Amino acid sequence: MYRELAKAAFGYPIIDNHAHPFLKSKHRDSIRYEVLISEAHGDALDDAVHTLPCLRASAQLSQLFGLTGDDATWEGVKKKRLEFDYAELCKLCMEPTGIQCILFDDGLGGIAEMAEDLNWHDQYTGNPSKRIVRLEVEGQNILQDILVANDDSPLSIDSLWGEFLKEFTTCMNDAAVDDHVVGYKSVACYRTGLDVDPAPCSADELFKCLASASQQFKEKGSIRFEHKALNDHLVKIVLDIAGKCKKPIQFHTGLGDNEITLTKSSPAHMQPIIKAFPDTIFVLLHSSYPYTRDAGYLTSVYKNVYLDFGEIFPFISADAQRTVVREVLELAPTNKILWSTDAAWWPERFYLATAQAREVIYEVLASFVGKRDLTEDQAVSIVKMAFFENANRIYMLGLQPNVNILSPQL
Repeated sequence: MYRELAKAAFGYPIIDNHAHPFLKSKHRDSIRYEVLISEAHGDALDDAVHTLPCLRASAQLSQLFGLTGDDATWEGVKKKRLEFDYAELCKLCMEPTGIQCILFDDGLGGIAEMAEDLNWHDQYTGNPSKRIVRLEVEGQNILQDILVANDDSPLSIDSLWGEFLKEFTTCMNDAAVDDHVVGYKSVACYRTGLDVDPAPCSADELFKCLASASQQFKEKGSIRFEHKALNDHLVKIVLDIAGKCKKPIQFHTGLGDNEITLTKSSPAHMQPIIKAFPDTIFVLLHSSYPYTRDAGYLTSVYKNVYLDFGEIFPFISADAQRTVVREVLELAPTNKILWSTDAAWWPERFYLATAQAREVIYEVLASFVGKRDLTEDQAVSIVKMAFFENANRIYMLGLQPNVNILSPQL
């Protein structure tokens, strides 16, 4: 064992640069638990229990919960977790993580109804939580509010567009000067793909998209922006604002559920838009799996691109995690890699993500040291940059690492 590398990998504080809030205690069992280890939905989620990620998570959570023998199963874990007082469960899972600060995307569906406020989580970290603004959700809410306010006397499409554009731009500019907000996020990957067109959209295209969204609200009582010209236009507005205020914009890339068009989820599609906004910091989320090498390439050739190697913990097998981390390090500058849990709903996800990531980054870097590709000091530096320093710098958090946050037994 490389003692100094192990000390860093298993004990250095973490800035989790992308996560989602915990469920409130009364909703702790409101979402199917298999979501903990899979992006599948509906009937496909039934098969998640037969995956290597689930078997590994079952073993790790069984150990955390003190389960042995025939009780150390996925079903045993599900039963045992409900026996814990919720506050006790949260503390049990979060204390071993060493997470010092969490940047929360609160735009995930269900959060407003079932999840805790962002700063509720501060009891489990050393520093206050920060917010990432999901631009598509903010836009949907703004348009919906305008339509409701003018229900008795609907606006013409050009007036509606003018009002919507003004309010959306104001909202994004307000986020730019809000100290609680440290960045933006786009889920264009889920909606219309990552091939965001840098060219201006025509007024006719945008009016058609807005009319379609308005009709959707009239018919369904809700809005989901799935209109390419509109989505691309809003992304470009925020890219411009983000570049001026120097707050990063995160993009969902790769790994997701069946709403993603897989062939449009590679960050390779983003090359034109990255070129068009050289002053804006792009963060490619979720390891861009299975397109990690594409992401690493972009990170290596564009100064304004950074790569997050999150979500794969615990969603893919241990061997696959090691492969992804190796692929990240093939090309990506180590001062431009970040880490996140992408955890949502339960504290167990934070526990699994950090436990697995710490183990994997140690194993990968130790193998490089063993082959003399790196010195141990260089490997330690990579851990510190990936877990803390890079995120601290690009999100302008101004934090000092609490190096005593964990005391690993080595």
